[in-house]
Parts: sequence; structure tokens; C-alpha cells
Amino acid sequence: MAASSNSYDAIVIGGGHNGLVCACYLAKAGKRVVVLERRHVLGGAATTEELWPGYKVSTAAYVISLFLPEIIRDLKLKENGFAVLPRTPSSFTPLPDGRSLLMGPDAELCRREIGQFSTKDAEAYPRYESLLERVAAVLEPTLSQAAPDPLPLPRSWRKIGFAKRLRDGAKMWRMHQTLKHLGKDQPAAVELLTGAARPILERWFESEVLKTTLATDAIIGAFTSISSPGSAYVLLHHVMGEAGGARGVWGYVQGGMGSLSNALAKVGEQLGVTVRREASVASINEANGKVTGVTLEDGSTISAPIVASSVDAHLTFEKFLQPSSLPADFREAVANIDYASASMKVNLALSEPPNFTARPSAPGEVAPHHHGTMHISPTLDYLEQAYHDARLGKPAEEPIVEATMATSVDNSIAPPGKHLLSCFVQYAPYKLRDGNWDDIKDAFADKVVAKIAEYAPNVPAAIEHRQVLSPLDIERVYGLTGGNIMQGAMNANQLFCFRPIAGWADHRTPLKGLYLCGAASHPGGGVMGACGKNAAQEILRDR
Repeated sequence: MAASSNSYDAIVIGGGHNGLVCACYLAKAGKRVVVLERRHVLGGAATTEELWPGYKVSTAAYVISLFLPEIIRDLKLKENGFAVLPRTPSSFTPLPDGRSLLMGPDAELCRREIGQFSTKDAEAYPRYESLLERVAAVLEPTLSQAAPDPLPLPRSWRKIGFAKRLRDGAKMWRMHQTLKHLGKDQPAAVELLTGAARPILERWFESEVLKTTLATDAIIGAFTSISSPGSAYVLLHHVMGEAGGARGVWGYVQGGMGSLSNALAKVGEQLGVTVRREASVASINEANGKVTGVTLEDGSTISAPIVASSVDAHLTFEKFLQPSSLPADFREAVANIDYASASMKVNLALSEPPNFTARPSAPGEVAPHHHGTMHISPTLDYLEQAYHDARLGKPAEEPIVEATMATSVDNSIAPPGKHLLSCFVQYAPYKLRDGNWDDIKDAFADKVVAKIAEYAPNVPAAIEHRQVLSPLDIERVYGLTGGNIMQGAMNANQLFCFRPIAGWADHRTPLKGLYLCGAASHPGGGVMGACGKNAAQEILRDR
């Protein structure tokens, strides 16, 4: 222990999963690290809170797949309480006419279920999945390393050393070589990475229910349309990641999403990481172009030559630093980052599971279709209309609801016989044309419940408790600018070598010793841990 308890080798701002991952890797390399968390609970958006007696609610993030397997191995997370419960089946879409589509990792189930609507689609679906898996296999290696800075930027913007240019060139060359493996699939890969989801799905399939079920993957957490360029990229997340036990299998973290953060904190403690809760940062301190530490809201200071920020770019650069600390061009680019958001969360405690008219179950019974995501969005035009409403500055008249019930496979998060229904809702625009979210959020949540009741009529009477998080609440509670759960839109111009801005994609910043280690950096949003791991690697490279 150093002489001063307020002096460390590195400070991590934010105790979300990326911040904790970064702290663990730095501590594993021998650094004395302190994590400063503004709230009383760890995890950022990957958190669990006991909102009501006996109910452990994953208030924000709710499923996992993309979390890097190497982080699980390196940090021995399974040995420290982290476990993922797979969801089988993983997707259920009820329709107003009483039919429904049930899907999951079981190929025969998908063939049989899709075949009810289209024999042609049942035959095409495995080919579609195979294409996505091939493209994802090319993309995945780029997630577990810092993004390159390949653009010929002016030296006044950033001076990049010869060693970094060599590393970046090698990364681009490896990508070039890997793309060769796609062969004739390269045009399709380019479209998946840059194109719109709707035309791709309409080219592949004819049944509306299948297209709509897949299309919702493209817009979750984004203020974009399924017809907008760039929306197809998130389709690839459907087949990426192995945290659920196999490629593309999404699961629930046993004990709630906060169990991941608790496991990371436990590992951090073993490695000597200090975690301070309710320690809100007021400013990042610097002198002569180098960070010297931070000042907390209570006026105390903590010194360190390294500060890794897992909060978004707006907070890091525009709230915690004085304008004079950063070049004007950099500040202008940061100010132009898109934080458009249209997501809302409604968490329900139920006395019994939803009983869907399209697939009835016995009272109190947990049926297979309760295991996965329950999609309330019957057609592509339904998705488009909801987006159109939000573009006009009003919550969707017919909201899109993605509901999950982790209690279907995890009996540790609710009292016996009770259930938690986690509803991710779109589109709920952060910026409203009329009124404010504090006044209308409960009325909109009522509309969400009423929409679910059109398919599962027992739900309203089964609700015992309710939490409503508007986009404004998401900003306030989790420190996410604009309520954007990705710490910045995942548009093509804000991904890979352009995240957070062009020229600074390698977690470094113009201020020496200051790094980004959260979703504001490559590879972006989602419970991956990659941002934290990659940032730690670059910090250690510099040290």
C-alpha cells in the first residue's frame, strides 16, 4: 500500500462492466487501481437491484452473449460466481390472428415452425444463418483488439508514431486477408455491414412474421429504421458471441445481470483493486498536457498518472475537462457525436407468467415459449410506423415490445411462483415534441402493458410491482447521455476506426494518460467487456 490512500497508478471512472474489466486487467499487470462508481451499486447498465422484497431485477441490460470468452477465462469469472443460463427456445412472436412463431438453436424446431408460414423460408433460413455466421467469424477478431487509425490525418490533429502505424497497418492487412475467406460472399458481407436490414430480409424471405422477428434485432437500442443504411449490422449480433454456451446462444446471467459485475468486483478485490461507491467525479485534473488525477464531487482529490474513463465521450471530454484542456478540432468532433435515443424499459413483477392467446398455457405454468424473447411487433410496417412516430417527436402509438422472463430458467431472482417480465420498448424518443417524460412516462407504460395484454390478456391483473425507466431516467440513473444505451449511436460513421471520432479509435485521447475504456470506444455498446479489455492492453503498452 502506498503512503497515501489517495494516490494510485490508475483511476477508472465508472464501475460498469467495462470499467471493472479494465481495472482487473490493469491490476493483474501489477498496477494499483481504484474504481470510482457514482451510484451505490456496481455494473452501470449491467446491474441488479432488489426493487421489491425478494425480486432481483436486472433493471437495464437483461441478456448476454457477446461477452468475450477470453475475459471469462483470463479473470476466472466462472470460479467467482458468474454463470449463464441458456434460453431454449430463444424467440417467440405471437400474432394477432392467433398464430405464432417459436425459434431457437434447435434447427429442426426452426424448420418446423417457419414451415407453418413458408416452406421456402424454412429452407432458406439455415443458409441465411450460415451467411451471417461466416461474416461474423470475420468480424469477431476485430472486437478483441483496439481499432486501427488508418486515415491520413493531418499532423496537427494527431502525431502517430512509426510503431503504431506498423501495428495499424498489420491490423488492416489481417482484415484484408481474412476477407478473402468470404470469397463470393463479400458483396453480401459489405451490405450486412453498411446496408439496411429491411431489403436484405425481404430478399431472403417471404413470410412477414419471420422477417419481422429478425428485423427487431436490427433496431434494438437504436434510433433508426429497419430501412436505414447501417441497420443491418446489428443483425450480425444475432449469431455472435459464445457467452451463452455456444455461438449465437443468448442467455440470462444467473442471479441477474449484476452477478457479472459482482464477479468482476470479486476478482478485482483479489487482485487488489479498490472500489469506491457513491464516489462521483467532478473533474479530471491535468497539468502540462498530462492527467494528474481527479476531483470528486465532495471536493477530495485522487492522484494518478493514468485515468481510464468508462463513461461516454460527452461526460469525459465536455463535463469533466475544461475546454482549454483539449484541441479545438477534437472538441468540435466530440460535440458532433450522435446520441439519438428512443429506448425505454418497463420492469414488471408478476404473480404468474403471461398466458398468450396464440399459445395458451396452464395457469402459473412456465412454458417453453416463455424462455426467450417475446416479440410484440407483428409486421415490418408496424416497426416502420413506430419509428415514424418517434421521428415526429412522439412515443410510438403502437409500441414495439421485446419482453423477457428470466424467471423462466432462474428461480433465484423472485419469490416462489412469482416472475419478472423485463420489457425493452421502442420507440420512445428522448426529445419530445410536446410535454416531458416525467409527466407522460406512466401513461406510455400503461400503453405498453395494454399492448402486451392484446396478446396475453392475463398480464395487467398479474402485475404486482412496476418500474418505468424513460429515456430521461436512463440518462439520469445510468449516466448515459441522451438515454443512449450504447454511449453513442452505432452508425457506420461511429463504429470501428471512427469510434468515438476519427483519428482517436485506439482508446487514447489528446490528453496524455487519459483513455476511454467504455462503450464510447471500439467496439461499442453491448455487454462485451471488449472495450475495457482492449483499453487495458493499450494502457499497458504505453506504460
